[in-house]
Order: sequence, then C-alpha cells, then structure tokens
Amino acid sequence: ASVAKELGVSAQQIANWKRQFNRLSDKQFNTLEGVDYSKKESEELRAIKRENKRLKEEMAFLKKVSAYFAKQQE
Repeated sequence: ASVAKELGVSAQQIANWKRQFNRLSDKQFNTLEGVDYSKKESEELRAIKRENKRLKEEMAFLKKVSAYFAKQQE
C-alpha cells in the first residue's frame, strides 16, 4: 500500500502488474537472442553435453584400438 501511494497508483494496480508479470515471465524472460534458458532446456542441454562427452571418449578409445590392430596386421 505504501509503494502504491508513493507511485500514485492503487494497490490493486500493483497486484495486477505482479500477476501479469508472473504469468508472462515464464515465456518472456527465459529466452534471450533465440536461446531458451528455461529449466527444461537447461536440463536437456546438460544431458546432451554428457552424452557428447561419453561419445568422444568412446571414439578416442576406438581410434586407439583400431591403431593397435592395424599395427598387429603389419
């Protein structure tokens, strides 16, 4: 009420602004320059990064194994 009085608006108007902000904030403030920073997208990104790391490790291992067997055939 004191803030509303300071701003020269009704307390109900501030409540309306707050409700509107809460309703729209999930959509408006989770995206920046086309990148979705919502919790769901962040979790998915972390999972993709873990999978990428695992696949890189497997690829490095397979390169070593194939080099070993290539030497064995010489």
